[in-house]
Amino acid sequence: MSEKGFLKTTYKNILVTEITNEKGLSVCQVQINRPQVMNALNMELMTELTEVLFEVDKDESFGCSVLTGNEKAFAAGVDIKEMASYNSVEMHYMNMFASWDKLRGIKKPLIAAVSGFALGGGCELAMLCDMIVAAKSAKFGQPEVNLGVIPGVGGTQRLTRAVGKARAMEIILTGRMIESEELYVAGLLTKVSEDDKYLEDAIVIAKTICTKAPLAVQLAKESILRAFDTTMEMGIEAEKKNFYLLFASEDKMEGMKAFIEKRKPVWKGK
Repeated sequence: MSEKGFLKTTYKNILVTEITNEKGLSVCQVQINRPQVMNALNMELMTELTEVLFEVDKDESFGCSVLTGNEKAFAAGVDIKEMASYNSVEMHYMNMFASWDKLRGIKKPLIAAVSGFALGGGCELAMLCDMIVAAKSAKFGQPEVNLGVIPGVGGTQRLTRAVGKARAMEIILTGRMIESEELYVAGLLTKVSEDDKYLEDAIVIAKTICTKAPLAVQLAKESILRAFDTTMEMGIEAEKKNFYLLFASEDKMEGMKAFIEKRKPVWKGK
C-alpha cells in the first residue's frame, strides 16, 4: 500500500480521518461505521481496523490513533448473527478473533472515545485500547452470560486486572450495564467527559501525546503493557532495557540538550 494510501481507501465498515497537529505528529481517527447494527463487530470490520492501525504504525507522520463509534454506540458487541450458527470446532478453525490478537502488537498509542453502548465485544475492544475516554451517558458491560456464553476476547482478564476480582465477578456474572462514572472510580477509564465533548477530549490527549518523543512514547507503552503480562521483576528488567535503549536515540540527545538550553525539543523519532 502506498504512503498514506489507507487514508484514500474506502472501507466498508470504518471511516478513517487524519487530524493534523500543528505542534507535532498527526492523529489518525478511526470511526466504526455500522450504524444499522449499532456498530456490531464482525470479522471484516476487525480486519479493516487492524490493517489501518498497522499502516499508522508504519507511517512516521502519525503519533497516535483515536478509535470511536457514534453517539448511540461505540460498539454494541460482536456480531451475533455472524457466529450464532457455528460450533466449537468451526470457531477453532475460523480463528475468528485473530485480528483482535494482532491489535496487541500495535506500537503507537490507541485511545478509545466511547459514547452510547460499549457492550460485550465493544467493551473488550475499548479495553484493548491504551486509554478510554467516555461520555457521561456511555454504558459498558459484558452481558455474554445472557447468551449462554462468556467474554471471549479478553473481557474476563482485562476487566479483572482493571477493577479487581470482586467487581469483575459481579459485572460479568450478572451481565449488568455499568455507568461511566462507576468505571472511572474503579480505574478502567482515563476520563469521563460531557456527552458532547468525549471525542474532542480524546483527540486533545492524542494531540498531546503527538508532541512527545515518538520512540519514548512507544517504548513507554510497551513497558506499561508488560506489567500485565509478567512478574514485577521481569517487568522492571524490560523497563530498564527500554530505558537504556533510548540512550542510543537521537531524540534522547535532542531532548536533554533542549532541556539544558531551555528550549522546546524537535523530535525525529530516531
